[in-house]
Amino acid sequence: MLATYPADLGRVDREKLTTCIEECIACAQACTACADACLSEGMPAELAKCIRTNMDCADICNATASVLSRHTGYDANITRAIVQACATACKACGDECGRHTHMEHCRLCSEACRSCETACNELLQALG
Repeated sequence: MLATYPADLGRVDREKLTTCIEECIACAQACTACADACLSEGMPAELAKCIRTNMDCADICNATASVLSRHTGYDANITRAIVQACATACKACGDECGRHTHMEHCRLCSEACRSCETACNELLQALG
């Protein structure tokens, strides 16, 4: 879709932007599925922090993907802020799920969070 945008994106690294959008979407899906799987583990009270962190991360990743997909009226300050927030949420969620790697869904979610965090940080560096 970025290639179809009719106006110039300026000096934005399209590859890093595309990767970040894709990683945000994948992470949001993993976090949503992980939260649901945590609820099915039969011990939601013990996994409450993980579930909450998953849900927060999924929401932030979805919002970040949406903001990064819009270019008309671009505001660099908003973009940097949401990408930084996404990296922060992904780190927190990756850390939390990383505590439960004996559960396959948490292990996979932690990996998705780490990958998204990396993509966000790389995009931030490219934005300057």
